[in-house]
Amino acid sequence: MSFKSILQDMKGDFGSISRKGFGLRSRSQRVVEDRSTVVVDALKQSCWANMPPELLRDVLMRIEESECTWPPRKNVVSCAGVCRNWREIMKDIVKNPEFSGNLTFPISLKQPGPRGSLIQCFIKRNRSTQTYHLYLSLNQANDDGKFLLAAKKCRRATCTDYIISLNAEDVSKGSSTYIGKLRSNFLGTKFTVYDAQPPNGGALTTKCHSSRPGTMKRVSPRVPAGNYPVSNISYEVNVLGSRGPRRMQCAMNSIPASAMDPGGSAPTQTEFLVSNVDSFSSLAFFRSKSARIDNSQSGTLLTGQNDPMLVLKNKAPRWHEQLQCWCLNFNGRVTVASVKNFQLVASMENGEHENVIIQFGKVGKDAFTMDYQYPLSAFQAFAICLSSFDTKIACE
Repeated sequence: MSFKSILQDMKGDFGSISRKGFGLRSRSQRVVEDRSTVVVDALKQSCWANMPPELLRDVLMRIEESECTWPPRKNVVSCAGVCRNWREIMKDIVKNPEFSGNLTFPISLKQPGPRGSLIQCFIKRNRSTQTYHLYLSLNQANDDGKFLLAAKKCRRATCTDYIISLNAEDVSKGSSTYIGKLRSNFLGTKFTVYDAQPPNGGALTTKCHSSRPGTMKRVSPRVPAGNYPVSNISYEVNVLGSRGPRRMQCAMNSIPASAMDPGGSAPTQTEFLVSNVDSFSSLAFFRSKSARIDNSQSGTLLTGQNDPMLVLKNKAPRWHEQLQCWCLNFNGRVTVASVKNFQLVASMENGEHENVIIQFGKVGKDAFTMDYQYPLSAFQAFAICLSSFDTKIACE
């Protein structure tokens, strides 16, 4: 039996389960009856219920290997959504983007990209709604893509926030799909990237401003969604107003510099923390200013390690005499000259790292490419690129 026929057979069974579970009842019965029980009972009656675990695992492994690109990759996600048993098997089979190079589940967007190769994405800007959508590139033309993340610009009196969400239809802090934000200062020269959960998924020790004595530090074990500063982005102030490319630096608070060494590793989130919208009143960023996290210690890692943090700097462009402009080699991924275009490399003690960690550039009026690799995640790369969109009074 071919994998295509297996998938068709699986889809047929799932469809019959759905029809048995939801299609032949009155509205009142659907409200009262436990739907999950109906689905489980229908699944037990299918031919997949009696399959030996070893054979089931082998079938799911073959599906994962054959459906390695989107949109066929959605079959892997569908298999993980059948039941808890199938989900645990698929979570064990599907490797992180660092090792597989694939973005499969939503948590993949918070995990480091592959080593040695760039994941190609593109961003579409909507000026009227002040929104930005990130897509995974499915072709070289960047006219078709798999939606990944959405961001919305929110202007405030002294700063600008970019709210980042997994749902393009609900981009707000109060949404269950809120995963972080980018905040700028008034001049647009300094930015802070906030994650909705600790980057290492564990406890986090932070400074806390409080009027009560003896409360200088607070330990928060596995807390729900909040604001955790994971990186700081700064643009060099252009006092003289000279023309030229922007100069930027990114201090990755959650990534040690040793992550760039052979055998090094970067913090990897394995699951989203379960958040409850009703409990948002108890979260740090909904409390008073006295309970907000202090980010004054920019030289230490959030994870509590003693290693210095990773610092990214923009790759210096070269001046092209014939074109009379600054140039960078984007390998055909950028086609329009813009002050927003940049490439970032790791700044090491013995010089700059050769490999480009992230590159961003303009290809149309409201279209931009974004390519990234290890140790950045799609969320971190997207936030860094959003900082390039913001108005910079003192830099231009």
